[in-house]
Amino acid sequence: MRVLIVVTHLLGTGHLSRALTLGRAFGAAGHAVTVASGGMPAPHLDPGPVTLVQLPPLRSDGTDFTRLLTPENQPADAAWLASRVDALRASLSPAPDILITELFPFGRRILRDEFLALLDAAKALPRKPRILSSIRDILAPPSKPAKAAWADEIIARYYDHVLVHSDPARTELSLSWPVSGMLADRLAYTGYVAPAPAGPHPDSAGLDEILVSAGGGPVGDSLFETALAAARQDPARLWRLLVGGGADRLDRLAAAAPPNVRLDPPRPDFRQMLYHARASVSMCGYNTALDVLQAGTPAVFVPFDAGNEVEQGLRAQSLRALPGMDAVTSADLTPATLLAAIARVTAAPRRPAGDLRDQGAEETVRTCEGLVA
Repeated sequence: MRVLIVVTHLLGTGHLSRALTLGRAFGAAGHAVTVASGGMPAPHLDPGPVTLVQLPPLRSDGTDFTRLLTPENQPADAAWLASRVDALRASLSPAPDILITELFPFGRRILRDEFLALLDAAKALPRKPRILSSIRDILAPPSKPAKAAWADEIIARYYDHVLVHSDPARTELSLSWPVSGMLADRLAYTGYVAPAPAGPHPDSAGLDEILVSAGGGPVGDSLFETALAAARQDPARLWRLLVGGGADRLDRLAAAAPPNVRLDPPRPDFRQMLYHARASVSMCGYNTALDVLQAGTPAVFVPFDAGNEVEQGLRAQSLRALPGMDAVTSADLTPATLLAAIARVTAAPRRPAGDLRDQGAEETVRTCEGLVA
């Protein structure tokens, strides 16, 4: 079975990370899988057996998702966007049996022209592939009913199924998106898409540390700066900040760090370190939340809410009902509120690791195999 997954991450790298996790599961099952990535290159992510095709890359201008920039920080012009369409059409050769679009049409409307060109080209193939949309547990709710109606129209025109990477017993899609009767008939809940649990670190790295992370993108300055200030007020405890975004950013934060703080670039063993950490402090993106849940780590979430983003806030609110979980909004984030939240989660009974329906990648593979059998 040939599988093509199309994804564009515009700010962080979570969307690409999840697409690659799906791709690795298809590869492990013996299928030929290609991931066409339209965001900025992310060399820290391991594609494994996946053929990773880099489209002419784009990123958003910070949290302004209506303004798309090239690697040279120039606005993407018509020629640049046309080159992406050409590359997407080329990715359909050899023809896939399964075509998966990550997030679209529930998001990435700014890229709708290239996605629709891809979908039209796929439908015109001599043997049309099965077409599926892949979405996380919580979406950015539509700002107006017309956006949900448009997504329904696209689903009805092109798509066989919508893969919802969630456990409906914990989070149904209707929490964040209006689910019509047509859409409900196409939903397939897979469970959460996560790599296999990492297990404890062989060297117990991160032992008893406050582990602060903010994903692989350029966001998180306020979180890191507040963590440094909190660490100054908590000198008996070791804090470790995993800082993405380049050496200049790491050096700037290191210059302001007290002696009880270590700073590292993003580490490939981060997921193993969580098993030993005293607490995790992070945003509440899909992948990070799953990492914390798999490890059973006490966690304080500071959901990303710039640019009117609400997805992470909804996720954090749903998770804070669990033992050892808390959330602090960015508006309320101070050294004092962060330290108080850490005190609450570390005083709670530690949750067992692995209490999670996290076989969503494997379930996605089985769903797709059933469609082409």
